[in-house]
Amino acid sequence: MCRLFGFRSEVPAAVHPSLVTEKNSLLQQSREHKDGWGIATYDTGARPLVAHGLGPAHADPDFERVSSRVSSRTVVAHIRLASVGAVDKRNTHPFTYGHWCFVHNGTVKNFAQHKAEVEALIRPDLRAFIHGSTDTERCFYLFLTRLAELQSLDGPACVEKVACALAETMGRVSALTDVPGENRSSMNFLVTNGDLMVATRRNRTLFLSDTAPETGKRPHRNVWTPPKPGTQLEQFVLASEQLSGEDHWHPIDEENIVGVDSRLVLHQWKVQDLCTKP
Repeated sequence: MCRLFGFRSEVPAAVHPSLVTEKNSLLQQSREHKDGWGIATYDTGARPLVAHGLGPAHADPDFERVSSRVSSRTVVAHIRLASVGAVDKRNTHPFTYGHWCFVHNGTVKNFAQHKAEVEALIRPDLRAFIHGSTDTERCFYLFLTRLAELQSLDGPACVEKVACALAETMGRVSALTDVPGENRSSMNFLVTNGDLMVATRRNRTLFLSDTAPETGKRPHRNVWTPPKPGTQLEQFVLASEQLSGEDHWHPIDEENIVGVDSRLVLHQWKVQDLCTKP
């Protein structure tokens, strides 16, 4: 299993507390999830800048060094506990293609038996970019295959089409790999192009906050309540686990997809309501 973190903000901001100093920061979680880490940030260019490490984040000085220097409108971070694929840089999240960045918390069931079938669903030119052995990387390129049928992979993206492509990826993979009556594949995916950010929840926990991680400053509400779809946010923060004991973390419901568009307007869907093709 793994843990993921996503941050999207109106203005560049530091995320060092979320990654290092919070009570349940990713650094603390890496004592269990010890098989590598990755941090992706978006600066002036369209493509993300990515740093990776193969050891546990809590024992790797580079993780804290990179975390302390990050100040960005968009950040994705991941710590890995290997379930499919060896501990190898090619298997370390985030995975990127052009300006797209993708991480996964979970495991595709029976992946070894169905690897070839999953790969067959990926567009051949995209399949050629697969370098590692994980279920995640194949889910990423399947997502890109589905998204390319809805819109161009370059340029501005539609948040609902991204959510639809994620739902279709989940549906196609689970149809191949899951066995009725057995535990389902866990597919918490998070994807961004630097402007929008979308995540799925399936068989793993996922939490949303709109509190700035660098200051703990809350939005302008007397009592914190979960933001409603249609709200334009100042910050959008997603994490596999609550990063602190504060009350500003809201659990995303099972089989839901949540995200923000390029204007930081919040969206949420039930997977079953999106175009989940068989």
